[in-house]
Amino acid sequence: MSKRTVQQFSGHAFLKQRLVMALLSQQTVRIDGIRAQDENPGLRDYEVSLLRLLEQATNGTRIVISPTGTSVVLRPGMITGGRIDMDCPVSRSIGYYLEALVAIAPFGKDQMTATLRGVTTNNVDLSVDLIRTATLVNLRNFGLSEGVELRITKRGAEPRGGGEVRFICPVVRAVTPLNFVDAGRVRRIRGIAYATRVSPQSANRMVEAARGELNRYIPDIYIYTDVYKGAESGLSPGFGISLVAETTTGALLTAEVCAQAGDAPEDVGRDAAQRLLHEIARGGCFDSAHQWQALLLMTLGPEHAAKTRFGKLTPFSIQYLRDLRVFFNTTFKIKPDN
Repeated sequence: MSKRTVQQFSGHAFLKQRLVMALLSQQTVRIDGIRAQDENPGLRDYEVSLLRLLEQATNGTRIVISPTGTSVVLRPGMITGGRIDMDCPVSRSIGYYLEALVAIAPFGKDQMTATLRGVTTNNVDLSVDLIRTATLVNLRNFGLSEGVELRITKRGAEPRGGGEVRFICPVVRAVTPLNFVDAGRVRRIRGIAYATRVSPQSANRMVEAARGELNRYIPDIYIYTDVYKGAESGLSPGFGISLVAETTTGALLTAEVCAQAGDAPEDVGRDAAQRLLHEIARGGCFDSAHQWQALLLMTLGPEHAAKTRFGKLTPFSIQYLRDLRVFFNTTFKIKPDN
């Protein structure tokens, strides 16, 4: 498509996905009215950092931000990959930036090796644990998973962060068509309970509470405890748990909870287990946190060849479908299950 095509949007919502789609479709995007009516108008620090990150991952990308920060224009260059090193603002977790890199890295010129530092888990973005155990594993359905790696070298809890991860993603020649309609039945549950700068017992207490909820439904449960001390434990105390249910056909359904100030480990573990059960009840071959990933890679694969089954579409996924139609002129045929 011609780079002269300018797609125009208004508002800060869905900013990340629109920037990513602009790069992948090679279309200029203009976003106006970014928090224009807010007391503190314009782009936030994490959004500016995302723009810098996309600039690092590409060659020839031009980004123009208005003096007030309420308008941004991105003219896409070529996705190059290569080495990326960035300190992420602690207002969002590293997962916010990794989602964008996971979307563009397979389609670059060279292998991407990115080192990101900041908060590794919060309750807004996907944690680095779920990206490693679910998001990257989902790439296998599209023939993209070989050589992809995410290494957590340091953990960093809110508010001060201090975590560090290394993301490696080789380039791919083609996306394999997806034909994944049988969600199967849950056969096992795996998870990670982490603790930084708090008693190691916090992780064990989360595991016991989560198992107490889940053992009534399935016996094959294993939740690892991951306790960090010293320099590898970041700058703030914290703990949390992420859970992944795997079905007989390889579908991954996820849930996670990060402790807030005053939360008991038992409550965190129990809450995560209940969220996982809710996700399992929704059904589908991709959970609500990864519907966007399936939709994007189905769009970038061969036409008329992909087919899958979702549970109930989230409002985010519905908007994602609309944006895919704008950037790629792609529509999906959606049929309700009997």
